[in-house]
Amino acid sequence: MSEDLRAEETDPREGAAATRKAVAALRTALFNGDLAPGQRLVEAELAELYGVSRASVRAALIDLTADGLVERIPNRGARVRVVSVPEAVAITECRMVLEGLCAAKAAERATDEQIAVLTGLGEQMQDAVAGGDPMKYSALNRELHRLVREYSAQPVASNLLDRLNGQIVRHQFRLALRAGRPQVSLPEHLAIIDGVARRDPAAAEAAARAHLSSVITALLESDA
Repeated sequence: MSEDLRAEETDPREGAAATRKAVAALRTALFNGDLAPGQRLVEAELAELYGVSRASVRAALIDLTADGLVERIPNRGARVRVVSVPEAVAITECRMVLEGLCAAKAAERATDEQIAVLTGLGEQMQDAVAGGDPMKYSALNRELHRLVREYSAQPVASNLLDRLNGQIVRHQFRLALRAGRPQVSLPEHLAIIDGVARRDPAAAEAAARAHLSSVITALLESDA
């Protein structure tokens, strides 16, 4: 084997590990709202930013395109996919079913320690709303949904939700920062926590579905 081939194989910027690194970094940027809908994704810039090769970035963009997070335009490269409000509503309708399932499973399977974590998180959410801190509330909101998925021990639903949530993260940020929205969603989130804490799958699922129904109403109002 030639020295050039050996160097390429051992280059940390190349290969499956580098592609996974680029995928993880891009996912984080998308989920945190650091990349705006429609923003161009330039391979050379991303390769330098993440310390990987352009080939690894290209492979990562192909993976994210399959997940609906990125779109590739012939002769123009890749960009963050733009999700319209009607599509965000359709995605949220699917989330409603999956989030309800996860909440019900969490109510069945959560340990006492996990329930204590959720209860504490609910108290932090109340403090954030009382203190007028929508950014903190938004972060706690995302953490609550993540923990419910984790405690549900339903990996198929959890993986599907990760993909769906990534596609509408920009809409979620906008709703979280809308005046009065945290006051509306706080009791909805507390109802989910209560259902899980009481180990009542039906109540937890109903609360999760009611919350997502409220999100759909808010999305439609924003479109109007």
